[in-house]
Amino acid sequence: MHPIENIMQTTMTQIKEMVDVNTIVGDAVISPDGSTIIPVSKVSFGFVAGGGEYNQTSKDQANQDQNSEKPFAGGAGAGISIQPMGFVIVNDESIRMLSFGQKNMYDKAIETIPQIITDIRNMFKDKEYEQDNF
Repeated sequence: MHPIENIMQTTMTQIKEMVDVNTIVGDAVISPDGSTIIPVSKVSFGFVAGGGEYNQTSKDQANQDQNSEKPFAGGAGAGISIQPMGFVIVNDESIRMLSFGQKNMYDKAIETIPQIITDIRNMFKDKEYEQDNF
């Protein structure tokens, strides 16, 4: 295995240990009124690795066997950002996304998904009610 592969493998293993699904979607909490509150976060991370093999510099070293390994220098790094996005609140009547922070187009679209699900669920309940009463 080349030294850079070892560096990259070690770094990726450390990243996997730091970030799991509970980092993004937190543990659900049941409130006294029976609602389930689920924290949601946005996780971003970057990763970089690099290195190089260097030639021998002195004449004595140049006369050595050309098949010997060249010195290697390398490094890797990673950065992680965790930003709380809000809470999903689920109860008997609705599913809501309570978000905070700046909203862009994607955030607004994601925020409306629970309301759409609630509306669809209510639409089917209304149809069942109408069928049962006719």
